[in-house]
Amino acid sequence: MKIAIIGGGNLGTAIAEGLLKSKFCKASDISITKRNITTLKALSDKGVFVTANNNEAVKKSDLVLLAVKPFQVAEVIAGLKKNLVAKHVLVSVITGVSLADLAEMVKKKNPVFRAMPNTAIAIQESMTCISHDNATPAQIQFVQQLFETLGKVCMIEDKLMDAATVLGACGTAYAMRYIRANIQGGIEIGFSAVTASLIAAQTVKGAAELLLQKGTHPEQEIDKVTTPKGCTIAGLNEMEHQGFSSSLIKGIATSYNKIVKG
Repeated sequence: MKIAIIGGGNLGTAIAEGLLKSKFCKASDISITKRNITTLKALSDKGVFVTANNNEAVKKSDLVLLAVKPFQVAEVIAGLKKNLVAKHVLVSVITGVSLADLAEMVKKKNPVFRAMPNTAIAIQESMTCISHDNATPAQIQFVQQLFETLGKVCMIEDKLMDAATVLGACGTAYAMRYIRANIQGGIEIGFSAVTASLIAAQTVKGAAELLLQKGTHPEQEIDKVTTPKGCTIAGLNEMEHQGFSSSLIKGIATSYNKIVKG
């Protein structure tokens, strides 16, 4: 399928770059749009079709991926929907725009997908949650494979997409805040900032890979490094006394309530 990415900002560009790096499709099968196309020269040099005309990109495509700002989506869809025909699969990576919202804007029976990646998509390590409506098994498989080239994928109901935004997208910031605190603690006990940063980041990466590759529960991995009367359990207990887990859970719930209630 030929892919049109409507919106060549950071996210749209990262998706295009990821598809090229993973060899999911040829550069000639990708179109990407932006008002100022000079910023997309690197993609153009690789053979991607770059244009400022959304309809031109849509006409060349089978799958239309919307990567514009939430306040732009209604205007963008209104401008291109006359060229959306039965063959087109519509995929949105726009925060806060539901499948029902998209269907209402398009007013056609096209298959519609909603995908929520995170910023790690820039290095093909995103956690992307996907919901869909009116799609065939083959279309679902194609969209899933597309985002699997950019990281991990989880298929969910659309009603869970706000929760996915908090856990998967806001979650990047939560993890970064933990790593930052870890670095500060490392400096306090003697490391330089550079060394503490390396140790903290790689340790978190390794911990995450243990869970992803082995499918174990975090407590199983914690048990392996908490010896009786040891330094690990002493540190963990102090963190819990200070509200480590409860503050994180409350933070997640607060972010979710902000999305839901505004």
